[in-house]
Amino acid sequence: MNDRSISPDTTDILYGIASRRSFLKSAAAIAVAGGTVAACSDSSAQKTAATARNTSGGTTAPHPSTPATPVSAVSTADQMDAMHEAGIKAFPARTEGKGNQLFAPKMDRGVKVFELTAERVQWETEPGKKVEAWAYNGQVPGPQIRVKEADRVRVILHNKLSESTCIHFHGLELPIEMDGVPFITQPPVKPGQSFTYEFTVPAGNQGSHMYHSHHNAAKQVGLGLLGAFIVEPKRPRKVEQVDVDYVMILNDGMHGYTVNGKGFPATEPIKAKLGQKVRIRFMNEGMMIHPMHLHGMHMTVIDKDGWAQPAPWKCDTLNVAPGERWDVVVNCNKPGVWAFHCHILPHAESDHGMFGMVTALIVEA
Repeated sequence: MNDRSISPDTTDILYGIASRRSFLKSAAAIAVAGGTVAACSDSSAQKTAATARNTSGGTTAPHPSTPATPVSAVSTADQMDAMHEAGIKAFPARTEGKGNQLFAPKMDRGVKVFELTAERVQWETEPGKKVEAWAYNGQVPGPQIRVKEADRVRVILHNKLSESTCIHFHGLELPIEMDGVPFITQPPVKPGQSFTYEFTVPAGNQGSHMYHSHHNAAKQVGLGLLGAFIVEPKRPRKVEQVDVDYVMILNDGMHGYTVNGKGFPATEPIKAKLGQKVRIRFMNEGMMIHPMHLHGMHMTVIDKDGWAQPAPWKCDTLNVAPGERWDVVVNCNKPGVWAFHCHILPHAESDHGMFGMVTALIVEA
């Protein structure tokens, strides 16, 4: 193609395209000849009006004549700090309901009888935050069952839920018909039905165990169908002779990250006096690992899944995987309020402050 092959009309069009490209590159106002394209430039009055309207500082906006006052870093920090402080000052916050309460059995000719009703309830996990829970006897976690080696135990389950359920005694070495797995060891307990579990606690099966649903378990356990089942030994070891025995059940289901059914600041602190020994029984009923970290003092690990460790060992952060139980002893030799939390930090703290799996060990002088 040469210049002689270009018509005057084509020349006008090409000139207009080039002009628009030049405008985009340099932001110069160029009028396209021929009157076929409107002028791209603003008049002086239009420019003045646009400048007056647009002072946002965006990529296409003119810079404002007076710079906006920047937000003070101290002011921003003050806002965040206020939220953190409010959470700390609220701890331990009051909420409706308390789970993991000791369950006193009824006696029937030497048999310890525990009746558990599974039903829907409203459960307050944090101040003002109520959620639907599926609970045993209206508690999350369910009532804490404590028995001894060789005890004869009867657990009667009443199902008031909208779907079938059952109970598995996690960690107990029971006859297969008492293992609580629908279609393997028993039929599911349908809505409106009851089922009775009865067994003798095996000798040597002492320690920290759990009970929970084993039917649609990701949902049912996540909603609260879980509890502690503690088997006390006939002859306690010296290391087990403590002043405070505390069960800490971790969960990360439908209610978020919880300790004994509550999220910080509604979690319950562990309290002891200076010089006392505290036994903490960690139980993970969730679906994630939770490394529990105690500030200020170490933990001496004595048991795993109910079995004594060959030699006690020390740590300040202990991984508790789903289904695991770990028993530790803390010698409370330093007074104060000591933070105690999951060290997967998004389970415990955000820019709004502490939440979820956070509590404290309070050692009173």
